[in-house]
Amino acid sequence: MGHIGVIAHDSSALQGTSLRDAQGEAMNSQQRQEGNMAPDSINTIGRQIEVNGRSYRLPRQPTVVVCIDGSEPGYIEAAIDAGRAPWFAKVLKSGTNLVADCVVPSFTNPNNLSIVTGRPPAVHGISGNYFLDPETGREVMMNDPKFLRVETLFPAFQRAGCRVAVVTAKDKLRGLLGKGLELAPGKACSFSSEKSNKASLAENGIEDVNALVGLPVPDVYSAGLSEFVFAAGVRLMERDRPEIMYLSTTDYIQHKHAPGTPVANDFYAMMDGYVAKLDAMGCTIVLTADHGMNAKFGADSQPDVIYLQDLFDEWVGKDKARVILPITDPYVVHHGALGSYAVVYCDEPERWAAKLEAMPGIEAALTKEEAAKRFELPADRLGDLVVVSTRHKVLGTSAARHDLSGLTEPLRSHGGLSEQHVPLICNRTLDAPATGRQWRNFDAFDLALNLVA
Repeated sequence: MGHIGVIAHDSSALQGTSLRDAQGEAMNSQQRQEGNMAPDSINTIGRQIEVNGRSYRLPRQPTVVVCIDGSEPGYIEAAIDAGRAPWFAKVLKSGTNLVADCVVPSFTNPNNLSIVTGRPPAVHGISGNYFLDPETGREVMMNDPKFLRVETLFPAFQRAGCRVAVVTAKDKLRGLLGKGLELAPGKACSFSSEKSNKASLAENGIEDVNALVGLPVPDVYSAGLSEFVFAAGVRLMERDRPEIMYLSTTDYIQHKHAPGTPVANDFYAMMDGYVAKLDAMGCTIVLTADHGMNAKFGADSQPDVIYLQDLFDEWVGKDKARVILPITDPYVVHHGALGSYAVVYCDEPERWAAKLEAMPGIEAALTKEEAAKRFELPADRLGDLVVVSTRHKVLGTSAARHDLSGLTEPLRSHGGLSEQHVPLICNRTLDAPATGRQWRNFDAFDLALNLVA
């Protein structure tokens, strides 16, 4: 059975060591031997790394960062109120419980990459799930690692001697999250629930994943896809005890079920049990989300949509402008490619921005330059115009182009400013008060490694 590994980046100077560091390193050394990890980790006492202009202390105990896809504030609290989440209840009372802002657009790819680079999309380059590639003129998924402009934190930790495990629900994120890893037993692994049965030593740094986890490949449209992530994380921590672990779930449940509903409470109860096991193994755990989620339907329970391509065809002529929906991904059952953020390639963007902002249901219509500045986005990967809808509205292309047959419940989706607030929770207490700080979800590793006791 293949064992797990780590990633690489810049490391910097030694700082003073402490008794606590020394004790932690001795414990880690023993656990590496017991966990069958390769004995190639260097002595990392008192050191830190610098990645993308931010410094991080090397972990003194295993550090787990979890991205709960689509977890708006309220889901965890509702599960606690229902008596379903005792671990979360304890942590919200005695740990660190913050609300942070995610990246806009509030979509999966840009936010996961912000969390693992510690920086906004203007730095890492991932502006959506989907975009118009300016080099080819083609609309493509933004899953290819070539689109990532900086290293993640993981290669830096690997070069400093840490082992890293990356587990994601959907395979679309795996290549981006694992970029730069030396994937090999005792060094690093990166794999997805979705394609767990295809994991190999060469491609993922691990094999026989389903046998290890004790679960079959889950249905991509199920809570099981996320449960597999947590089960794999617990099993890897029991066996290999990596110093750095990143777990990223899917938002299938959040797209279908609001906070406090029985299915949502079941989902967070499942999660509660697994993170409690990680906590019991001595891990520092930070949980955040890539975005929130809101109801996006009208009184008739049908999606409440502004079809931008139809509008622009009427305003400037058919296909004279081009609307791109960066929420687009292969998982149309989640959202039917309807979200609260869109980009438009058009002439006279200032004119159309003013016209759109006067419309009900539009929260912001910005030129490329305005959007890049306000949302910290890469301007060269935006349209001429960026459009954001209000809390309960979504944006589409043309009515005829959206297949909504998979939406079996009233639409819940994301993408806009209204889905920007997310939890930022840690099972440790802050070293100092957090007054006045504007927290971002991409402060997760900073919180876990630098700011808690």
